[in-house]
Amino acid sequence: MSSNSFAYNEQSGGGEATELGQEATSTISPSGAFGLFSSDLKKNEDLKQMLESNKDSAKLDAMKRIVGMIAKGKNASELFPAVVKNVASKNIEIKKLVYVYLVRYAEEQQDLALLSISTFQRALKDPNQLIRASALRVLSSIRVPIIVPIMMLAIKEASADLSPYVRKNAAHAIQKLYSLDPEQKEMLIEVIEKLLKDKSTLVAGSVVMAFEEVCPDRIDLIHKNYRKLCNLLVDVEEWGQVVIIHMLTRYARTQFVSPWKEDDGLEDNEKNFYESDDEQKEKTDQRKKPYTMDPDHRLLIRNTKPLLQSRNAAVVMAVAQLYWHISPKSEVGIISKSLVRLLRSNREVQYIVLQNIATMSIQRKGMFEPYLKSFYVRSTDPTMIKTLKLEILTNLANEANISTLLREFQTYVKSQDKQFAAATIQTIGRCATNISEVTDTCLNGLVCLLSNRDEIVVAESVVVIKKLLQMQPAQHGEIIKHMAKLLDSITVPVARASILWLIGENCERVPKIAPDVLRKMAKSFTSEDDLVKLQILNLGAKLYLTNSRQTKLLTQYILNLGKYDQNYDIRDRTRFIRQLIVPNEKSGALSKYAKKIFLAQKPAPLLESPFKDRDHFQLGTLSHTLNTKATGYLELSNWPEVAPDPSVRNVEVIELAKEWTPAGKAKKENPAKKFYSESEEEEDSSDSSSDSESESGSASGEQDEGDSSDDSSEESSSEHGSDSESASEVGDKRTGKRNSKSKGKSADSSSEEESSSDSESESESESESESRKVTKEKEKKKTKQDRNPLTKDVSLLDLDDFNPVSTPVALPTPALSPSLIADLEGLNLSTSSSVISVNTPVFVPVKTHVLLHRMSGRGLAAHYFFPRQPCIFGDKMVSVQITLNNTTDRKIENIHIGGKKLPMGMQMHVFNPIESLEPEGSITVSMGIDFCDSTQTASFQLCTKDDCFNVNIQPPVGELLLPVAMSEKDFKKEQGMLTGMNETSTVIIAAPQNFTPSVILQKVVNVANVGVVPSGQDNIHRFAAKTVHSGSLMLVTVELKEGSTAQLIINTERTVIGSVLLRELKPVLSQG
Repeated sequence: MSSNSFAYNEQSGGGEATELGQEATSTISPSGAFGLFSSDLKKNEDLKQMLESNKDSAKLDAMKRIVGMIAKGKNASELFPAVVKNVASKNIEIKKLVYVYLVRYAEEQQDLALLSISTFQRALKDPNQLIRASALRVLSSIRVPIIVPIMMLAIKEASADLSPYVRKNAAHAIQKLYSLDPEQKEMLIEVIEKLLKDKSTLVAGSVVMAFEEVCPDRIDLIHKNYRKLCNLLVDVEEWGQVVIIHMLTRYARTQFVSPWKEDDGLEDNEKNFYESDDEQKEKTDQRKKPYTMDPDHRLLIRNTKPLLQSRNAAVVMAVAQLYWHISPKSEVGIISKSLVRLLRSNREVQYIVLQNIATMSIQRKGMFEPYLKSFYVRSTDPTMIKTLKLEILTNLANEANISTLLREFQTYVKSQDKQFAAATIQTIGRCATNISEVTDTCLNGLVCLLSNRDEIVVAESVVVIKKLLQMQPAQHGEIIKHMAKLLDSITVPVARASILWLIGENCERVPKIAPDVLRKMAKSFTSEDDLVKLQILNLGAKLYLTNSRQTKLLTQYILNLGKYDQNYDIRDRTRFIRQLIVPNEKSGALSKYAKKIFLAQKPAPLLESPFKDRDHFQLGTLSHTLNTKATGYLELSNWPEVAPDPSVRNVEVIELAKEWTPAGKAKKENPAKKFYSESEEEEDSSDSSSDSESESGSASGEQDEGDSSDDSSEESSSEHGSDSESASEVGDKRTGKRNSKSKGKSADSSSEEESSSDSESESESESESESRKVTKEKEKKKTKQDRNPLTKDVSLLDLDDFNPVSTPVALPTPALSPSLIADLEGLNLSTSSSVISVNTPVFVPVKTHVLLHRMSGRGLAAHYFFPRQPCIFGDKMVSVQITLNNTTDRKIENIHIGGKKLPMGMQMHVFNPIESLEPEGSITVSMGIDFCDSTQTASFQLCTKDDCFNVNIQPPVGELLLPVAMSEKDFKKEQGMLTGMNETSTVIIAAPQNFTPSVILQKVVNVANVGVVPSGQDNIHRFAAKTVHSGSLMLVTVELKEGSTAQLIINTERTVIGSVLLRELKPVLSQG
């Protein structure tokens, strides 16, 4: 795949166009670069001609240039008809770029896009995952109500896609469809519920975003997926992490009790120190039960902690708000260092982070005190950042650091940024209010600023001094006199009004100055600002009441001026004051109380932080930034008094794992398993951390414990569990390596292009691989305890496995049934019985095959696979497991096997009828089929209550075998008896790196269910198996020759099967 498609895969949304555009521009030759992005009509005509060309190279070049135009912000909408014609192009590169264009313009050109809707629907079935995802994105971008049913169907299909990238786009489309047609909510919730169970990290963030948009109140959908989301969190992409963390914060506030109760209890204890003994005893009894944190609560806090190191500021901020809102107060301090680190980011990030720190620092100063210097203002900071840093410094100020801060503030006051200087003066005022020891120092400093040349600084100082003087007015008559003199020079209305208010309040303390100030104000009354005029009227009224002899005529003159003022507020105030203070016949009862009204003691202003009331908004949200509830804001609920039932988060996967435990083995291991209580196992499953898994597996030295922890763990930790438990034997180590390699391959295949039909048939579902892995490990332990089990033990290996799926426990069929005697004639058991003993199969990834497609089965889908274990229904049968899925929204009843069309001699043991399968339900059942050592097809009918569907199962030749344990000596002996007609061989040519022991082992066991025979020679690899039906030996030898050749030899009495197996092994061993 080219670099363009790589960029397309990596990015999402608008970023794809940008990435592709940049790469497209880089591929254009320098000669054509000049004027490339001009909106020249001729240039567009040229592009249209190129798009209609028969050559793919010309079309590709044109599409690159068009996407480049989009990336540069140019309008390319007029090219829509020419581009949309190429949506059906067979060239994958052209098709991808066309879809990038269509995603951008489908909403603007809806009519033209609708004409190609059938093409988009066909593209939803394209083998390439990128094309399927792009088609879905284009379809969801055509915002026309008429195609809602088509979109709904496409989303349902995509949500079950094998590619996680397509499922991710299905989650994105859910939000678009919901905004287009909210009535689809219930159906969309079903899809969201299904996608929430997805184990892919690529899907998790997108589906949680859809959940937040469509149904944020449906907390019940999160219960079963809570632990999985916590464990996947570290591996999800960054923006997905942000969405998940915010959702889990809300979830935690509804499901767990407050971790702050312990702290509150201590505070109450201190407050109620002096109480009667009885009361104190009651309180002590109540507090005897210490707070214990729910393991799931702890899981969330622990799994988000590493994300504080994230390079993405939004992730760090999300984790910080989570710790602030849901963690114990003693643990919140951990976020301070990470938040301070973000202050090195760009100014926008700084602004948001500082706003949140400002809110936090009001309640918990101690968190940020060690980082005080990080909040010092830099000359290069923009004003908005400077103001926020001042706010934080004010919140952090205390008796210990105030002297340092005041020296810092002195520098800030001299700043050229006048707005910042004014904010600093207000900060000094707040510090003087909060810390009584420095009130006088601050006041004296502010008085000194009154002689500053800058008018704004002086004005702000006056306003702050006025507020400070209100707190202790009797002591500061000199300051008031000094401020009265400033009236001649200060022109800022707020400052002039503040001085007049101060003089009016303290007119009795400055009896000589106040009347003179009123005289001067009367002269300039008409030219003053409205704010100042109101204070002149107030000053006149106060002086009239306290010193009417000197100011009576002056006040009447001012009232007459106010009576005819242009501003109606001033006219109203004038009439009100005249009636109140100048007594006449019409005066009401209030006139007697005029002095008390005007000269009442005013409460001192409370200088508070503007961030004080923001803490009721969730930190890091838009509502917190704006300090008002934004659209779509989801409030954090209060902690519940009693925690809801924690068992709702117990995942059913644990039960599925227990389902595979062999009955006989469970009895033997009871004493060992009692070591862990059930609750601890649940905790293990929720924690799912690799560290705890490896400790539990390696510290005990017993593989049983490693397996039990592996059973209860999530997928993320099962690799570590299996590796640690199998570290005791070399053979098991190799198995573990192959295990992890095959897992990696399956994960890669789901994200890569599905270019071949083989990859689709071999891709595995995660739930099946989980159950398969558990089965293999159980068998491994069983065979280690008993290397030579009897036939009876083998046939009863897993009787418990199938109880939950309503299949009865069946006794094994007789070893020799009449119909099989003919096939067994001539088999010399006496010579090989001492050698043949069934071995544990080597682990390989499960290969699932489609039995019934959901479209053919009218919503019933069926897949089958071969678990490679002895069949419990008969020694001669191959075990087959069938997974049935109900993909409809209705219950499917009475699922059973109908008529059978089997070749002569072939037998089938069917599963018991399944009464009903719930919508979106899934069930795995077991069957046994005796294929008579042939690859003939077993045909039968899979029936429901209403329908019957013809289905076929054809076994690969490698699944008709059971692995055999034998020594090298026995192998050579048996091989010597199977020569001549019973031997087939071929020469293989391959690169030397493909002939390493691990590669050969992996390739052979992938094709055939054979056991490894120990070999004393490095260049010879031996494998042994027996056919399931007849028990004939199948001996496989790979002998490495000089150079890059090897000889493949197969010895068996069943020459037909031997030659088929040779044909299948040769290409597999030859390819790189």
